[in-house]
Amino acid sequence: MLRTLLLLALLPASVYAQTTQEKVRDYRSANEPQILKEYMALLAIPNVASDTENIRKNAEFIAEMMKQRGLAPRLLEGPTRDTPPAVFGEYKVPGARRTLLLYAHYDGQPTDPKQWTGTHPWKPVYRNAALEAGGQIVSAPAGNEPVNPDWRMYARSASDDKAGVMAILNAFAALKAKGIPLTSNIKFFFEGEEEAGSPHLAEIIKANRELLEADAWIICDGPVHQSGRKQVVFGVRGDVNVDVTVYAAKRPLHSGHYGNWSPNPAMMLARLLASMKDDEGRVTIDGWYSDVEPLGERERRAIADAPQYDEEIKKQLGLSRTEGAGKSLLELINVPSLNINGFASGDVGDLARNVIPTTATAVLDLRLVKGNDHRRQVERLIAHIRKQKYFVTENAPTDVERAQHPLIARVNVRPGGYNAERTRMDLPVSLTVIEAVQSTTRDKIVLLPTSGGSLPLSIVTENLKTVTISVPIANYDNNQHAENENVRLRNLWEGIETFAALMTMGPAQEGARSGR
Repeated sequence: MLRTLLLLALLPASVYAQTTQEKVRDYRSANEPQILKEYMALLAIPNVASDTENIRKNAEFIAEMMKQRGLAPRLLEGPTRDTPPAVFGEYKVPGARRTLLLYAHYDGQPTDPKQWTGTHPWKPVYRNAALEAGGQIVSAPAGNEPVNPDWRMYARSASDDKAGVMAILNAFAALKAKGIPLTSNIKFFFEGEEEAGSPHLAEIIKANRELLEADAWIICDGPVHQSGRKQVVFGVRGDVNVDVTVYAAKRPLHSGHYGNWSPNPAMMLARLLASMKDDEGRVTIDGWYSDVEPLGERERRAIADAPQYDEEIKKQLGLSRTEGAGKSLLELINVPSLNINGFASGDVGDLARNVIPTTATAVLDLRLVKGNDHRRQVERLIAHIRKQKYFVTENAPTDVERAQHPLIARVNVRPGGYNAERTRMDLPVSLTVIEAVQSTTRDKIVLLPTSGGSLPLSIVTENLKTVTISVPIANYDNNQHAENENVRLRNLWEGIETFAALMTMGPAQEGARSGR
């Protein structure tokens, strides 16, 4: 017995991690049918943040999941009426010197069911491969037979971000069932309006500040690297969305009778939007890049060390050219951008008519990096529109304004804008998270200073003295935010193992908050 103990003491830490990983995998394998049944039930609940009734059903369902795992959940309500509640739980470890808060969100992007191919966004199904690879809808195996891990679950939020909820809670359940001790106090926080811009997150944090304090917030959202390797991400872009509408005649006009005479709003808006970017995709709005906080040497080295996957992605997406004047995707997500989410004026297809529409509207997505302020970027956008001779208003133009101004643009900033956030990669807690994630895979993990997507992490750090680190788990080709969203089951299973490793990771050399 003594000899066995001595041999165990001499084993490297990675062996202990692998032993834990195997136990977690055994738990998942034994409980796979129940996990997937619960997952499909959660995915079947519509989860657009503005759907007050169903978003609360999601919160209550997750709270019940937590109760079944021995947690005592509570719904954190915001002071604003009908705010989607956050679901909170806590597990305290005697003697733990560190507290981690694990975050995911349970709301999803709005979607049009008619755009889904053979499925419905809130009727989850399995496909035996990706849809683009000819994947067919298949039934789950009978009894307790395992599902092929390369099958995919298709449903809204299958990847973004109910997969995060499932990975976190099942990692905790596995550790508890296998008697594996956690090394940190763990807090669970599942938000219900991230896809709406988290307009009430600050309210919820301020009302529950002490409850939500932690040495670090670990975020489970987003995809792994395009190469399939796991990654740890230390920052996110900020985000703000703006509606821009231009106006022409007060009623639709016959294009034969009035064409060449009455201005066409679609053409006007197309010209206005074209003035905002050059042929290489660089934003031409004055000052757009002037306050960007440069990356440090460690961040630049991380980008250089990451797998260079642009050519493979171009081939998969059918692109012969990209924007950015030769810069890589990983370089370009570290600079602010301006994207057109949608453009509407008149009708197309079978509904197309020979008319000059009355208005044209575009929804702009402004992605920010560290140093940008979302309010200041919007001001720059408005200044640019004015520079193009437009009268800018927040309301529909009056007859007097129409008579006075030949060019009118209505600009409305959508609620929920927030800034970018980035955590130093050399903090003790950062290094410990890297070690924990690396312990779950033989492939070298990817480290990124900033992800391409956005999360309200600046709201967290502005209201709490903490740091944020993202550990994404979804497959990169998951169609998040679009029709036919999916998650590859292998990614979900590996996500469970990853978050179990984070809950059992070793101590940092010094306080996690130091040097933020």
